Amino acid sequence: MTKSKLLELIANGESSGVEFKRDDLRPEQLAKEVVALANFQGGRILLGVDDDGSITGIRRDDLEPWVMDTVFGRTVHPMILPFYGEVRVDDRLRVAVITISQGVTKPYVVRHHGREDIYIRVGSTSRLATREQQARLYAVGGMLHAEQLPVSGSGLRDLSRDRLTDYLATIVGDKMPPMDEEAWGERLCDLGFMVERADGPPVCTIAGLVLFGHAPRRFLPQSGIRWIAFDGEDKGYQALDDRLIDGPLVALHVKASGSGREITGNRVIEGLVDAMRPFVSAEAAEVNASMRRERRWLYPVAALREAIVTGPVTKRSRS
Repeated sequence: MTKSKLLELIANGESSGVEFKRDDLRPEQLAKEVVALANFQGGRILLGVDDDGSITGIRRDDLEPWVMDTVFGRTVHPMILPFYGEVRVDDRLRVAVITISQGVTKPYVVRHHGREDIYIRVGSTSRLATREQQARLYAVGGMLHAEQLPVSGSGLRDLSRDRLTDYLATIVGDKMPPMDEEAWGERLCDLGFMVERADGPPVCTIAGLVLFGHAPRRFLPQSGIRWIAFDGEDKGYQALDDRLIDGPLVALHVKASGSGREITGNRVIEGLVDAMRPFVSAEAAEVNASMRRERRWLYPVAALREAIVTGPVTKRSRS
């Protein structure tokens, strides 16, 4: 890093990706900042700069080995390999610049006095992560898969056997479905849709219920979709339509009359599309051969389904 770039960073002050520190701090104090940045999006720590941006300079004779061996080698876990450099400001002052990339094995922790503390970056400060934030870091790091968590009180009876049979045949390639409930439990545990337990039959995972459950909201109130339509841009007290849509996400293939198989869709997405229809369609001006006015979509139905799956759909005004 050049001197001009360093002075520009200091002039801009601390931020989510830049931290100032004197070099007379304890290992766990520096490790806290390292961990918080690695758990966020990476960043830089400037050693030899006070909180107010005044340059105090490096005072430790062994700063680099202290940073690399004591802080990164013993206090930060898992291992992070930073880029360490020093920039001379003038004949008397130098500033150490520690560059940290965003970590890929989150969460990173500070090991100190037999404890492991997880820190995150919030604005220009580093704070202990809450329980929810820790769970998110574990999930991002691949150490926790929320969809595989068991759902107490659920069982095979709560899953759509027709959809499971169709999924096994058309997606997994099982030519014959399991013969009994024990075999079903074993197969679904193998696929991650159920988990075994020591004191009884297996229970459904979150994934199993969301994908195949008859009524996932019975066990997972946060699942499904709530659809609300308002008249105009203001979200007034009185809604034009307000409903909760529940059901499995996996579609069901059925034999159609004639030849081939057709997809009936899933209750959640198709239920939402049906609820949206009065607000995103209009009657045609002309009548058809049956002397009826057809209702036509204002947007392609395929595009609406794609928007539902990939992100929220907001209707800004009523046509």
